[in-house]
Amino acid sequence: MLDDLKDKFKNYKPYINGSSDMKKASVLIPIVKKENSYYILFEVRSKNLRFQPNEISFPGGKIESGEDPYNTAIRETCEELGTLSDNIEVISELDLLVTPMNLIVHPYLGYIKDIKDLNINKDEVDHIFLVPITYLLENKPTYFDNEIQIIPHDDFPYDIIPNKRDYKFAVGKYDVFFYKYNNYVIWGITAKILENCLNLITS
Repeated sequence: MLDDLKDKFKNYKPYINGSSDMKKASVLIPIVKKENSYYILFEVRSKNLRFQPNEISFPGGKIESGEDPYNTAIRETCEELGTLSDNIEVISELDLLVTPMNLIVHPYLGYIKDIKDLNINKDEVDHIFLVPITYLLENKPTYFDNEIQIIPHDDFPYDIIPNKRDYKFAVGKYDVFFYKYNNYVIWGITAKILENCLNLITS
Protein backbone atom coordinates (compact mmCIF):
# COMPACT_ATOMS: atom_id res chain seq x y z
CA MET A 1 0.00 0.00 0.00
CA LEU A 2 2.80 2.44 0.87
CA ASP A 3 4.38 2.00 -2.55
CA ASP A 4 1.02 2.62 -4.20
CA LEU A 5 0.60 5.87 -2.23
CA LYS A 6 4.09 7.04 -3.14
CA ASP A 7 3.39 6.33 -6.79
CA LYS A 8 0.00 8.06 -6.69
CA PHE A 9 1.38 11.26 -5.17
CA LYS A 10 4.71 11.29 -7.02
CA ASN A 11 3.70 14.15 -9.35
CA TYR A 12 0.93 15.64 -7.24
CA LYS A 13 0.85 19.43 -7.10
CA PRO A 14 -1.12 20.85 -4.14
CA TYR A 15 -3.71 23.49 -4.87
CA ILE A 16 -6.74 24.59 -2.83
CA ASN A 17 -8.95 22.19 -0.91
CA GLY A 18 -12.43 22.31 -2.42
CA SER A 19 -11.28 23.99 -5.63
CA SER A 20 -13.23 21.57 -7.82
CA ASP A 21 -16.45 23.23 -6.63
CA MET A 22 -15.18 26.80 -6.99
CA LYS A 23 -15.14 29.27 -9.87
CA LYS A 24 -11.70 30.17 -11.19
CA ALA A 25 -10.55 33.35 -12.89
CA SER A 26 -7.32 34.99 -13.91
CA VAL A 27 -6.43 38.69 -14.20
CA LEU A 28 -3.52 40.82 -15.35
CA ILE A 29 -2.37 43.91 -13.47
CA PRO A 30 -1.09 45.92 -16.45
CA ILE A 31 1.79 48.34 -15.96
CA VAL A 32 2.26 50.89 -18.74
CA LYS A 33 4.81 53.61 -19.36
CA LYS A 34 3.79 57.11 -20.36
CA GLU A 35 6.06 60.14 -20.57
CA ASN A 36 8.77 58.42 -18.54
CA SER A 37 6.39 57.55 -15.70
CA TYR A 38 4.80 54.22 -14.86
CA TYR A 39 1.09 53.67 -14.38
CA ILE A 40 -1.36 50.86 -13.68
CA LEU A 41 -4.11 50.49 -16.25
CA PHE A 42 -7.68 49.90 -15.07
CA GLU A 43 -10.83 49.08 -16.99
CA VAL A 44 -14.35 50.37 -16.42
CA ARG A 45 -16.62 47.53 -17.39
CA SER A 46 -19.35 48.15 -19.95
CA LYS A 47 -22.68 49.27 -18.56
CA ASN A 48 -24.33 46.63 -20.75
CA LEU A 49 -22.65 43.65 -19.10
CA ARG A 50 -24.86 41.26 -17.17
CA PHE A 51 -22.47 40.93 -14.25
CA GLN A 52 -20.86 43.89 -12.45
CA PRO A 53 -21.61 46.59 -15.05
CA ASN A 54 -19.68 49.87 -14.59
CA GLU A 55 -17.34 48.23 -12.06
CA ILE A 56 -13.61 48.97 -12.16
CA SER A 57 -11.52 45.91 -12.89
CA PHE A 58 -8.32 44.52 -14.31
CA PRO A 59 -8.33 42.68 -17.64
CA GLY A 60 -9.26 39.08 -16.98
CA GLY A 61 -11.98 36.52 -16.77
CA LYS A 62 -13.00 32.91 -16.35
CA ILE A 63 -10.44 30.17 -16.80
CA GLU A 64 -11.87 28.00 -19.55
CA SER A 65 -11.75 24.20 -19.55
CA GLY A 66 -8.29 22.99 -20.62
CA GLU A 67 -6.76 26.45 -20.17
CA ASP A 68 -4.18 27.40 -17.56
CA PRO A 69 -4.34 30.66 -15.55
CA TYR A 70 -1.37 32.22 -17.36
CA ASN A 71 -2.94 31.80 -20.79
CA THR A 72 -6.30 33.04 -19.51
CA ALA A 73 -4.71 36.28 -18.32
CA ILE A 74 -3.04 36.83 -21.70
CA ARG A 75 -6.11 35.86 -23.74
CA GLU A 76 -8.53 38.00 -21.76
CA THR A 77 -6.18 41.01 -21.85
CA CYS A 78 -5.83 40.71 -25.62
CA GLU A 79 -9.61 40.36 -26.08
CA GLU A 80 -10.55 43.25 -23.81
CA LEU A 81 -7.83 45.75 -24.69
CA GLY A 82 -7.51 44.82 -28.34
CA THR A 83 -3.83 43.99 -28.38
CA LEU A 84 -1.54 41.07 -29.21
CA SER A 85 0.19 38.65 -26.87
CA ASP A 86 3.65 39.81 -27.94
CA ASN A 87 2.74 43.27 -26.62
CA ILE A 88 2.43 41.81 -23.11
CA GLU A 89 5.35 40.86 -20.89
CA VAL A 90 4.32 38.91 -17.78
CA ILE A 91 6.58 39.88 -14.89
CA SER A 92 5.34 37.51 -12.19
CA GLU A 93 2.45 35.54 -10.86
CA LEU A 94 1.11 37.11 -7.65
CA ASP A 95 -0.62 35.69 -4.58
CA LEU A 96 -3.82 33.75 -5.19
CA LEU A 97 -7.02 35.31 -3.91
CA VAL A 98 -9.70 33.02 -2.51
CA THR A 99 -12.94 34.84 -1.78
CA PRO A 100 -15.86 33.86 0.47
CA MET A 101 -17.95 33.76 -2.72
CA ASN A 102 -16.27 30.52 -3.86
CA LEU A 103 -13.98 32.25 -6.35
CA ILE A 104 -10.26 31.66 -6.88
CA VAL A 105 -8.42 34.45 -8.70
CA HIS A 106 -4.96 34.00 -10.22
CA PRO A 107 -3.38 37.48 -10.59
CA TYR A 108 -0.38 38.26 -12.78
CA LEU A 109 1.72 41.41 -12.89
CA GLY A 110 2.50 42.40 -16.47
CA TYR A 111 3.87 45.15 -18.66
CA ILE A 112 2.07 46.38 -21.78
CA LYS A 113 4.83 47.62 -24.03
CA ASP A 114 2.79 49.89 -26.31
CA ILE A 115 -0.63 51.37 -25.53
CA LYS A 116 -0.91 53.68 -28.54
CA ASP A 117 -2.72 51.13 -30.70
CA LEU A 118 -5.06 49.52 -28.18
CA ASN A 119 -8.45 48.75 -29.69
CA ILE A 120 -10.77 48.57 -26.68
CA ASN A 121 -13.54 45.97 -26.90
CA LYS A 122 -16.57 48.17 -26.24
CA ASP A 123 -18.81 45.14 -25.66
CA GLU A 124 -16.88 44.49 -22.46
CA VAL A 125 -15.01 47.69 -21.61
CA ASP A 126 -16.54 51.17 -21.45
CA HIS A 127 -13.15 52.87 -21.14
CA ILE A 128 -9.75 52.59 -19.50
CA PHE A 129 -7.84 54.94 -17.23
CA LEU A 130 -4.32 55.12 -15.82
CA VAL A 131 -3.22 55.72 -12.24
CA PRO A 132 0.42 56.58 -11.43
CA ILE A 133 2.05 53.84 -9.37
CA THR A 134 3.63 56.53 -7.20
CA TYR A 135 0.16 57.86 -6.38
CA LEU A 136 -1.06 54.42 -5.33
CA LEU A 137 2.02 53.86 -3.17
CA GLU A 138 1.71 57.26 -1.49
CA ASN A 139 -2.06 57.20 -0.93
CA LYS A 140 -3.04 54.29 1.25
CA PRO A 141 -6.52 52.82 0.86
CA THR A 142 -9.27 53.02 3.41
CA TYR A 143 -10.61 49.66 4.45
CA PHE A 144 -13.49 48.19 6.35
CA ASP A 145 -13.68 44.91 8.23
CA ASN A 146 -16.54 42.59 7.44
CA GLU A 147 -17.51 39.46 9.32
CA ILE A 148 -17.95 36.13 7.56
CA GLN A 149 -20.30 33.83 9.43
CA ILE A 150 -21.41 30.24 8.97
CA ILE A 151 -25.19 30.07 8.84
CA PRO A 152 -26.18 26.39 8.98
CA HIS A 153 -29.09 25.16 6.90
CA ASP A 154 -32.30 24.20 8.65
CA ASP A 155 -31.47 20.51 8.27
CA PHE A 156 -27.92 20.79 9.65
CA PRO A 157 -27.22 17.66 11.77
CA TYR A 158 -26.53 19.35 15.12
CA ASP A 159 -27.25 16.09 16.91
CA ILE A 160 -23.97 14.47 15.75
CA ILE A 161 -21.56 17.28 16.70
CA PRO A 162 -20.26 18.35 20.14
CA ASN A 163 -22.43 20.84 22.04
CA LYS A 164 -25.31 20.29 19.60
CA ARG A 165 -27.09 23.58 18.83
CA ASP A 166 -24.78 25.45 21.21
CA TYR A 167 -21.76 24.79 18.97
CA LYS A 168 -19.80 28.01 18.41
CA PHE A 169 -18.81 28.32 14.76
CA ALA A 170 -15.75 30.44 14.12
CA VAL A 171 -16.29 33.90 12.64
CA GLY A 172 -14.01 34.99 9.79
CA LYS A 173 -12.93 38.41 8.55
CA TYR A 174 -12.93 39.83 5.04
CA ASP A 175 -11.41 43.28 4.52
CA VAL A 176 -12.76 45.50 1.75
CA PHE A 177 -10.36 48.15 0.42
CA PHE A 178 -11.13 51.47 -1.28
CA TYR A 179 -8.67 53.46 -3.41
CA LYS A 180 -9.81 56.87 -4.66
CA TYR A 181 -8.33 58.56 -7.71
CA ASN A 182 -9.98 61.59 -9.30
CA ASN A 183 -13.61 60.52 -9.77
CA TYR A 184 -12.84 56.80 -9.63
CA VAL A 185 -13.29 54.46 -6.68
CA ILE A 186 -11.34 51.20 -6.97
CA TRP A 187 -12.73 48.67 -4.53
CA GLY A 188 -13.77 45.06 -4.00
CA ILE A 189 -11.76 42.21 -5.50
CA THR A 190 -9.81 44.59 -7.76
CA ALA A 191 -8.69 46.68 -4.79
CA LYS A 192 -7.80 43.57 -2.77
CA ILE A 193 -5.56 42.30 -5.59
CA LEU A 194 -4.10 45.79 -6.06
CA GLU A 195 -3.32 46.13 -2.35
CA ASN A 196 -1.51 42.79 -2.36
CA CYS A 197 0.50 43.80 -5.44
CA LEU A 198 1.53 47.16 -3.95
CA ASN A 199 2.59 45.47 -0.71
CA LEU A 200 4.79 43.08 -2.68
CA ILE A 201 6.33 46.00 -4.61
CA THR A 202 7.29 47.78 -1.40
CA SER A 203 8.34 44.71 0.60
